[in-house]
Amino acid sequence: MKTIKQSTVFGITLAGIAIAIPTFYSAAHARDYIFIGTVERVWEDGFRLNTGDRTFRVDSWDICGDNTTKHLSADREISVLGEFSGFEFDASSITDREGNTVCALSKSK
Repeated sequence: MKTIKQSTVFGITLAGIAIAIPTFYSAAHARDYIFIGTVERVWEDGFRLNTGDRTFRVDSWDICGDNTTKHLSADREISVLGEFSGFEFDASSITDREGNTVCALSKSK
């Protein structure tokens, strides 16, 4: 598998001096992934998932709002679809072992 790297520039200003810092990321990094694992800890808009190989933070605000604790609990086995953004995994769907949606915000107003 070939990894394609793309360069971007991140700029900051310190004491009136502009500094450009190049950053690199993989084009494959932004694609959707599915992870199956066990919830270790839950907070209002996210949780920590352990897949056996790795443990990482999942941002569930887009689908659970600030109500993640009402839908998930520690030790629950789930599947999460989404993409990495920075140091977190942004969830676009969460399902339980039976394939049922764990939580979803209503998009209608």
